[in-house]
Amino acid sequence: MSWMIYGAYGYTGELIAAYAKERGEQPVLAGRNGEKLKAVAERLDLPYLVLALDDPQKLRAALAEHDLVLHCAGPFELTAAPMIDACLATGTHYLDITGEIDVFELAHAKHEQAQQAGVVLCPGVGFDVIPTDCMAAQLKQQLPDAVALQLGFDSTSRMSRGTAKTSVRRLGEGGAVRQNGNIVAVPLAYQTRTIDFGAGEKLAMTIPWGDVSTAFYTTAIPSIEVYVPASPKLVKRLQRLNAWRWLLRFEWVKNYLQKKVEQQPAGPSERQLEEAITYVWGEARAANGKTVSQQFKVMNGYKLTSRGAVDVACFILQQQPKGGYYTPALLCGADLVERYFVDV
Repeated sequence: MSWMIYGAYGYTGELIAAYAKERGEQPVLAGRNGEKLKAVAERLDLPYLVLALDDPQKLRAALAEHDLVLHCAGPFELTAAPMIDACLATGTHYLDITGEIDVFELAHAKHEQAQQAGVVLCPGVGFDVIPTDCMAAQLKQQLPDAVALQLGFDSTSRMSRGTAKTSVRRLGEGGAVRQNGNIVAVPLAYQTRTIDFGAGEKLAMTIPWGDVSTAFYTTAIPSIEVYVPASPKLVKRLQRLNAWRWLLRFEWVKNYLQKKVEQQPAGPSERQLEEAITYVWGEARAANGKTVSQQFKVMNGYKLTSRGAVDVACFILQQQPKGGYYTPALLCGADLVERYFVDV
């Protein structure tokens, strides 16, 4: 079976390619920057193909030679649609490492088309959203009549430049939660609460994480919020920023912020990859007030992404599931996350 990693020279893409090689896989590495791509491919002794998303004919010709593509080139709001359309046209399974709500919704909207094409569409096969998606599935199993779900995570790891770029691009859109089955736009730092993610109680705020989309398809729970720790100062700063979010929607402002991000390190250091664990938390509530909650600890988010993305790719190539849209937990089971637990 032949598969491709697109965007293999980005920080996370290179981690994924290195882990695939470590596992004995031979994916074709692809991307638009030939110089950067060649450097990674030669270091890992893997085949490569220079390929741009803005040439649909060449893209489809390349994908037709592969059973699966693992898409790692963001921001996915700009890159996912052409790749998904090409995969549906060529019968190529599609995975990505997005955490962007709009991309999950786009993929879900193509469920019937994917079924007909025999193509698996499963975005979010990294830290976004494997651990929280599995948490949601496990809580649903424990409380089948849950009507509200809150998820969250606490990590001390640095963001990669790619993640940071995506985050600043979305600032102008504010936050998002799911209410009564519908995704609703809300202000930044819309809700706050105190949560013990696993290392003591912390103030936390809502963020527009991918589970606002995916956890609904995994669990059918109609109300969903996702939280991360935040200092009182940060919460107040974001709440004040809501009055100026309209300015952050201009493309020139987004480009300016992304250039500032370029000055940051590419991603977590080797030490952070090995030592910075992530606490994952979830709580489900039924209409009668009954609640269940749980916590677990997983490896650094970027390390988890490198493992999870390759694991899901290999699962599809080996098991050949039916075509359609999937979340990671629906595709591989709620226990998928247990591969990435750490004991600290």
